[in-house]
Amino acid sequence: MIKLLSIADIVSLINACFGFTAIIVLFSNLSFSDEMRIRLSFSFILLAILGDGLDGIIARKTHASKLGEYLEAMADMTSLGIAPAIFIYTIYYNLVASCIYCYGYLIFALIIFIVLSVIRLASFHIMKKEDFFVGLPASASTIILLIVSYLKIEYFYILPIIVIISFIMVSNIRFPKLNIKMDTIATVLILLTLIMDKMYYSIAPILLLLAIISYAIGGPFYLRLKKINTA
Repeated sequence: MIKLLSIADIVSLINACFGFTAIIVLFSNLSFSDEMRIRLSFSFILLAILGDGLDGIIARKTHASKLGEYLEAMADMTSLGIAPAIFIYTIYYNLVASCIYCYGYLIFALIIFIVLSVIRLASFHIMKKEDFFVGLPASASTIILLIVSYLKIEYFYILPIIVIISFIMVSNIRFPKLNIKMDTIATVLILLTLIMDKMYYSIAPILLLLAIISYAIGGPFYLRLKKINTA
């Protein structure tokens, strides 16, 4: 079985390992503060997102294995589905632990996210298009939810954000595939967020969040205008 793996598959496995580590860090009993555990988990999920982009690039440049499509989806489920859901749960647990209804709403929203993430990732290669994505990419969805929770947006705002992003992820809305220039900008913003964290009023994660939101809002309009101009 090991012989079936390609270089891209190995990157996908590293992606899964980052996602798993992000989960383990949150529940570890190491001599880290709660804030440090959250920061480390946040960083590992961002590294997993970088790995998710890298395995696709490598797969296009090299020989893709027969396991590639399945392996990538399973790895992404760990790092882009389960890990961010547990991350959000950890962030807001102390705020909702004393209110059974608030706790239930949070669990319900995260279940919606997990279920729709499974659907999204399982159907990605079936609905794969050459020039656009159908539904908001899982990586973009994860970045939005990851950053708004890391910046500790109010609890009553995070719930509708989770549900809305989850349904957009499995919608029929078309989003453009990024070119090399936009991929580079996104990578630089992720790296800056990893390095700077919340320094200078959280400027790096806020810029990354704004960039992804701009893509989520402007992407479908860009495709529509492009279609009109080429018609």
